[in-house]
Amino acid sequence: MSAEFEVTITDKDMYRFNLYHAYHGFQGILATLVGIWVLIMAGITFGKVELMYTILYVVLGIVFLIYVPGNLYLRSKKQIRSSEVLKQALRYRIDDAGIHVFQGEESADLEWKQIYKMVSTKSNLLIYSSRVNAYVIPREALKGQYETVVALAMNHLESYRLRLNPFSI
Repeated sequence: MSAEFEVTITDKDMYRFNLYHAYHGFQGILATLVGIWVLIMAGITFGKVELMYTILYVVLGIVFLIYVPGNLYLRSKKQIRSSEVLKQALRYRIDDAGIHVFQGEESADLEWKQIYKMVSTKSNLLIYSSRVNAYVIPREALKGQYETVVALAMNHLESYRLRLNPFSI
């Protein structure tokens, strides 16, 4: 059993990965909660404190809730533009031995035991080789092979390393 497909990462795919990575950890959750709390405080204290404090609360809330995603978007665009590797298509073969990636004459192999975790989101399949580095595979690139990839992962990875949606798009 194996799956083969080709992927060209877009800035939208990279942005979705960066958003997922930023907001599915403690810091992302905390930043969101702080942003919401600061905006609530702006509403509660409006008219009770100097206007400057209310404006400061609103500005801080906007920074926490809007600046970070905006910055991630700009960084994702820059990442794709500046990386020659990401501009070109990557060919993947996933089989019982692991994940094999090809680009031109270059190739890389990632055995199943080297995979840190595998996560599926609404739009991407993320194969982490460490806590922060991942192969980003848009789910639409998998076409009808998503179930095959999930089955291979379930056969070769411990359940605590899997956060997969068993259904295809």
